[in-house]
Amino acid sequence: MSFDRQELAERAAYLAAHGVYIGTSSWKYPGWCGTIYNSARYEYRGNFAETRFKRDCLAEYAEVFKTVCVDAAYYTFPSQKYLEGMVNQTPDDFVFGLKVTDTITIKKYPKLPRFGEQAGKPNENFLNAELFTKAFLRPCESVRNAIGLLMFEFSRFWPTDYEHGRDFIADLDKFLGQLPKGWPYGVEMRNKNWLKSEYFECLARHQVTHVFNSWEAMPPVGEQMALPGSRTNPDLVAARFLLKPGRKYEQAVKAFEPYDTVKEENPEARAAGRALIEAGVKAGPKCRTFIYVNNRLEGNAIATIEALMQPGL
Repeated sequence: MSFDRQELAERAAYLAAHGVYIGTSSWKYPGWCGTIYNSARYEYRGNFAETRFKRDCLAEYAEVFKTVCVDAAYYTFPSQKYLEGMVNQTPDDFVFGLKVTDTITIKKYPKLPRFGEQAGKPNENFLNAELFTKAFLRPCESVRNAIGLLMFEFSRFWPTDYEHGRDFIADLDKFLGQLPKGWPYGVEMRNKNWLKSEYFECLARHQVTHVFNSWEAMPPVGEQMALPGSRTNPDLVAARFLLKPGRKYEQAVKAFEPYDTVKEENPEARAAGRALIEAGVKAGPKCRTFIYVNNRLEGNAIATIEALMQPGL
């Protein structure tokens, strides 16, 4: 089947008008040239200019989709200038999903080079609501209308972090209670054994959505959707299709780069994605549904989304 860029754009616009926003995790992939990107737009002196591509391709992306997940915000607090720069490249009806900076969500810094001297040490700013409000929310104020979802992604906790899940839920409950109201918050967990009623009830109390996520050590999205109480906010639903459960991130990168084609279909994820779309359309615009797809799920997020958005939904 040949790729139809215009049809994909029309389908994405139709779904967004019904409250369902579907897009990708990040957008700066040269492997998408020939589908949603025209490589000729980024040529300089006859060669593909990757710097120009990364700087300007969001505008072309937004000709097709109505949302994108900004993974970059996870690694550093976004400045107002950075956020406004993105918003200025997109239409007024385009909305962003932002991952909250890991300074707020990491309990103990992993032993990775990017953390420098802090690697391996406890994070004194873990669940610091005051810092989050000042360093993350304040820059977002000027583009608030363009923000559809703010996600607190918690990497997998180990027994040295929390002996019991209830201890984390108590800390999370306190943190969520301190946050400014009125923002579209979501929480993404990576501890599958903590997906219990106490966790879902905590989110529901604060009108925070559980972000269904397909990840290495998590149950498939369809299984998470079937858990009692997992829809914690009637007005906001979110899902991120990132990895096939059981597959490590590094394995997916090695298998799927340069992300120019689907290498391995995931029928389970596709079925869950279609179910979310159908439920979102049925709920109508009063409930917003956000679905983000990563290249590392099947090899090419654009083709995966094209398969999800079949006519007739």
